[in-house]
Amino acid sequence: MSASNIAREASPSTMTEVTEAIATTHSFEADVAKLLHLMVHSVYSDKDVFLRELISNAADACEKLRYEAISQPALLGEDPQPRITIIPDADSRRLTLDDNGIGMDGAEMIEALGTIARSGTKAFMDRIAATRGVEGSQLIGQFGVGFYSAFMVADRVDVVSRRAGSDSAALWSSDGLGSYTLAPADTADAPARGTRVILHLKEDAASYTDSATIERLVKAQSGHVPVPLFLQEGPDAEPREIADGAALWMRPKSDVTREEYADFYRSVAGQFDEPALTIHYRAEGRYEYSVLAFIPQTKPFDLFDPEGAGRMKLYVRRIFITDEAQIVPRYLRFVRGLVDSADLPLNLSREMIQDSPILAAIQTGLTHRLLGDLEKMSNEDAPAYFKVWDNFGAVIKEGLYEDYARRATLLGLARFKTTDSDGEWRSLKDYAAGLKENQTAIYYVVGNDLERLSSSPQLEGFRARGIEVLLLADQIDSFWVTAGVDYEGKPFKSITQGLSDLSLIPLPGGEGQQAGATPEVTSFMEFVKATLGDVVSDVRASERLTESAVCLVASEQGMDRQLEKLLASAGQLPAATKPVLEINPRHALIGSLSRLGNDDQSLRADAAHLLFDEARIADGEMPVDPRAFSGRLGRVIGRAVGE
Repeated sequence: MSASNIAREASPSTMTEVTEAIATTHSFEADVAKLLHLMVHSVYSDKDVFLRELISNAADACEKLRYEAISQPALLGEDPQPRITIIPDADSRRLTLDDNGIGMDGAEMIEALGTIARSGTKAFMDRIAATRGVEGSQLIGQFGVGFYSAFMVADRVDVVSRRAGSDSAALWSSDGLGSYTLAPADTADAPARGTRVILHLKEDAASYTDSATIERLVKAQSGHVPVPLFLQEGPDAEPREIADGAALWMRPKSDVTREEYADFYRSVAGQFDEPALTIHYRAEGRYEYSVLAFIPQTKPFDLFDPEGAGRMKLYVRRIFITDEAQIVPRYLRFVRGLVDSADLPLNLSREMIQDSPILAAIQTGLTHRLLGDLEKMSNEDAPAYFKVWDNFGAVIKEGLYEDYARRATLLGLARFKTTDSDGEWRSLKDYAAGLKENQTAIYYVVGNDLERLSSSPQLEGFRARGIEVLLLADQIDSFWVTAGVDYEGKPFKSITQGLSDLSLIPLPGGEGQQAGATPEVTSFMEFVKATLGDVVSDVRASERLTESAVCLVASEQGMDRQLEKLLASAGQLPAATKPVLEINPRHALIGSLSRLGNDDQSLRADAAHLLFDEARIADGEMPVDPRAFSGRLGRVIGRAVGE
């Protein structure tokens, strides 16, 4: 295709006139309509992202053609070299991006341009909907919004596309206000193959027709794409190359600048931050492959997408194969980047790639390298590693439950807030260095709020003895601690389950063990157990309480109470087990209640129920029966003031 033909074909006016009589109008999917509204109406500080997104789409189309041409060489025809051409037209205030990639037919245009296919984009929409004002508008620049970003700078977007090997072409057109039209395109004015995107720029976006501006943005944002980029200045000018399409990951590390890495990361990750860690290497041996991977500084919006399996792209000898292969374990799904294999066969179907022993070897090697680099970071730059753990620790801990073979490595990487950490992260190595005499376990408490956990009454006996307790506030914590995990031979033990074993650890200062229950207190506990027989499995004297009167714990045979709550809320537990009520026999209130005479049986019964409800409230739960709780509390207060 000549330069003059490219320039002439960039105008959609003829096609629109020819096809408008048979054009069909479609409404955007609801989420797309919301996104477009944000694109058009948000005060956005950096609209430059649109060019990067459109170039990335065009490069993907060229890569997909290269893949399909492996089995169908005829698709390349007489135009085998991939390219992307950018054509500014200041007089008409238009900007055109032309690629000779795989192209689309009408049905594919509806699928690609009328719906949000990636759940990550949907997650982005949910995040935006929860924000207000400037914060919400700034979030747009922290997430790749693909093709729809064009409407930040264009009043109308026309897309003309012809699928490789097809005789027909289609024209998609929209003003971004809720609907689009689709019609056959005049094949004489359509690309011979590929897609042409024509942006009818807004008045305040006219600067994007300036050649110097375009060249600067391309080199800053998209100089790494594996497809050559050309700029055509004027209808009769020859396109000139402004990026050579050399794959960044094939270059030696010493030849790549930090800025180039950051630019590539932003494109492949769809984010606007800097990478917290860059991993670039070439593996040689039985299998050869190149890796360029990044750990983000901020959480991707789809981090907890239940369908997300990672965002690592797979290439074979620089040909893009898929971004759906499971290249890293799910607990490393925040890693972004690509792997380029020299050994995987190009004719292997995408469905069979996952079962390839070559890919399995790549998975093993890459996972080992990622964990090794994280460990190195934790040793050499602790503050930077703490930021990574802040963002991704909850995900990495999924590996403690799922990946037995690497559990020891993951435990070494794990960081925890503890009763001794003063809000800072601590490693298990730090914890082990402070073990007390006769301490046989690593103690933890699980919940969903650090502040509540740190004030749990069950901690009191441990604090009195200076025993450090892990404060676990992520949902995954309730699961991995039950998977038979130990550290240097020390098992993990919940302080809210079973007996505390605190009698084995002396109090500081050589103090003796705390006094046990008196006969009166023992009798009162028996009365409480009889009164609460329907809601507790046992009532017993507590070693773990020093200040509070009561607390609830799980029985030795039952599951931890937090795990039980999670399963119950998910409908996976038919009925909750009865907890154990522990009573502090040394507490003044318990002593006073135990001395009540037979004439005060109704007061003792009210007190028994109130003690149980007090323990539930301390655990962040409501009283079993709020109305009954209110009545009992009123009667007890009335008795106290002499009514």
